[in-house]
Amino acid sequence: MKKIIILNGPNLNLLGIREPEVYGIDTLRDLEDLCHQKAYSLNMKVDFRQTNHEGEMIEWVQEARGIYEGMIINAAAWTHTSLALHDALKIVDMPIIEVHLSNPKERETFRHFSYVELVAVHGIAGKGPEGYTEAIEKLAEILSK
Repeated sequence: MKKIIILNGPNLNLLGIREPEVYGIDTLRDLEDLCHQKAYSLNMKVDFRQTNHEGEMIEWVQEARGIYEGMIINAAAWTHTSLALHDALKIVDMPIIEVHLSNPKERETFRHFSYVELVAVHGIAGKGPEGYTEAIEKLAEILSK
């Protein structure tokens, strides 16, 4: 069974109440359940996490090396601001897929640049929760090669 990690950044703990017109009505728990179901159907095991603390996210990324075979990350606002996260992602030595519920490139200009995109093998944006299941499918495809 392949082990993957799904990391979620700041404010995603407020899914379902935070700007539902942008992020939808599903909660983070709903999203986690969806990911576990999809991963299980593909013979994968998911470690699903969320933090509002950048240092904790960076530590999780660093610790993932050698434990997981792939990573899906929604870095949220850190996508556009964190060079430290970018540098940590560069050293994980596993495929990384960037995912976003909304499409940052169709929103405010300051959201158009992604530090994560520079190190990810694939990106999915603007598909809501289904973007996560698509990311799991893509990661399964990559890991099977």
